[in-house]
Amino acid sequence: MARILSIDYGKKRTGLAVTDPLQLIANGLTTVETTALEAFVMDYINKEEVERIVVGRPRQMSGEDSENMRRVEPFVNRLRKLLPHIPVEYVDERFTSVLAHRAMIDGGLKKKDRQNKALVDEISACIILQSYMDSKRFS
Repeated sequence: MARILSIDYGKKRTGLAVTDPLQLIANGLTTVETTALEAFVMDYINKEEVERIVVGRPRQMSGEDSENMRRVEPFVNRLRKLLPHIPVEYVDERFTSVLAHRAMIDGGLKKKDRQNKALVDEISACIILQSYMDSKRFS
């Protein structure tokens, strides 16, 4: 099996997470500057076998797309053109930042470490990926 790559797209930084090759465990991968995201993804896919890419879909509480969707959608469309052999899917990302902060608190991270926005983005990507994996496992 190949990995699943998860992207928590942000205006400045983007968190990434990935499964193990058996798609059992979601792990944080890294956080990259959004301006370097496309190059990072292409490089990663050239090094690792990736079966699917899941991207957090920014939504408001009402379920409507949030303002960030106007940045995410062009990126996803570009990925689909560059990588037509790899499906790219959206996953609702509501509450991922809140869940990431909760995971950091529960994990015993100090307040200073919890203020690391890059770490929050990476954990959010991991939560998006785990959510996707859970939805497929129980459907």
